[in-house]
Amino acid sequence: MPGDLILAIDNGTQSVRALLFDARGVLHAAGRVALQYHQAQPGWHEHDAEEFWRSACTACLQVWDQAPALRGRVAGIVVTAQRGTIVAVDRDGHPLRPAITWLDQRTSPQIPRIAAPWRAAFTLAGVRRTVEYFQREAEANWIAACEPELARRVHRYLLLSGFLNFRLTGRYADSIGAQVGYVPFDFKRLAWASARDWKWQALRMEPSMLPELLQPGTTLGTLTPTAAAQIGVAAGTPVVAGAADKAAEVLGAGCVEPSIAALSFGTTATINVTTDRYVEAQRFIPPYPAALPHRYDVEVQIFRGYWMVSWFKEQFGQLERDAAARTGTTAEALFDALIADVPAGSMGLMLQPYWSPGLRMPHAKGAIVGFGDVHTRAHVYRAILEGLAYALREGGERIARKTRIPIRALRVCGGGSQSDAAMQITADVFGLPTERPHVYETSGLGAAIDAAVGLGFHASFADAVCAMTRVQRSFTPNPAMQARYDALYRRVYARLYDRLVPLYHAIAEIVGYPPK
Repeated sequence: MPGDLILAIDNGTQSVRALLFDARGVLHAAGRVALQYHQAQPGWHEHDAEEFWRSACTACLQVWDQAPALRGRVAGIVVTAQRGTIVAVDRDGHPLRPAITWLDQRTSPQIPRIAAPWRAAFTLAGVRRTVEYFQREAEANWIAACEPELARRVHRYLLLSGFLNFRLTGRYADSIGAQVGYVPFDFKRLAWASARDWKWQALRMEPSMLPELLQPGTTLGTLTPTAAAQIGVAAGTPVVAGAADKAAEVLGAGCVEPSIAALSFGTTATINVTTDRYVEAQRFIPPYPAALPHRYDVEVQIFRGYWMVSWFKEQFGQLERDAAARTGTTAEALFDALIADVPAGSMGLMLQPYWSPGLRMPHAKGAIVGFGDVHTRAHVYRAILEGLAYALREGGERIARKTRIPIRALRVCGGGSQSDAAMQITADVFGLPTERPHVYETSGLGAAIDAAVGLGFHASFADAVCAMTRVQRSFTPNPAMQARYDALYRRVYARLYDRLVPLYHAIAEIVGYPPK
């Protein structure tokens, strides 16, 4: 099929975007639809799965409204999506219930019993609690326990990327690079778990309930006439396997070797390196599949990381939001100005950004220590940026120890990367050159790189990365600020969690949050 543009559909947490890239990584047009989620009960986080699809269609149609001449230049389509969001569909591919997103906090009251030899092995290895956590978090187990009539009607369990690919092609197929979630995936082999794997006992899933998996850059199918009419692209257009949004972001930032780390300043803040070896940065927590075939992304997450910036804006940023609306600028730019006069270290205000419990820190809570009468909301905002940088540095050091390859540079993606203050703070905290890619939409670009190779725009992934990624601006560490941050990190931040964790346990016992 003729054409020189790639349509990347990027279904993130906050919005769905339709992005048109060429073979040089230039973004020609974009459409965006914001997402609003439903919270039927405290801790639940759901979204109408059909609305995900409708939002993708609307975003595509926005592109053609802006640039109708580009419609006929689309050579292929690729999907990247938020990780860990599950859609249960019936035999006709229709969602049986709202999608359960990765932000959902419900746990299953009942879990399948794993055979005694496996239980003994997990106890011996000290990971029995970890396995139970995996089981209780699994959406399929919750549906089986709490919606048993519906569970009997489930034909397929699909991650959001698989659901969107099904809507595009009519085929139950997804990318290996998108398999992040509570599903029976073998992260070492980068394939569905073998028949004897314990995960089949741990989850209420059967092999027939899962999609076919293909390598990133492989053609999944072609656009059906029905989908073509809905997104405004010609039927028969190839649909290529992309990857999950974080993996695509890493690739879109050009981070294809373990000495260059990708930082994501998104709803979940992450630090990743790409490697050809299976390396666990945290014991028994696997690396995720990369957007490159047969590669891994070694990752450390700060759950709800840059969500904290949005939280601050909503709770304390009314002045900046009002001023932004009047002047046509962004609230984030005004926040940068707000903290310009706050010194590095925020006058001793320290923040640890563990706002949500997780597998590694099930009783974690956020902490802000060091308050004094000099502190204002500007100090709090700077402390948030510094705390996130400290947490990501800690993750980077753990990754470097495991890979045995020092990190020598950083590439930063996500909404927070547009803040010069956040970029400079990151450079100073890490003591490393910190680079901003040439486009903000790095997850869409990474997916487009997969498609560019699959469509033959480039002969190899190395050629595609060289042609389609580049650095817009680099931030160099300030030696004086670096020294101050290093002292605060080593002497204060690195000691906080171990000293506070007994208090976190006490809080959980007294108030019941986080639940055990």
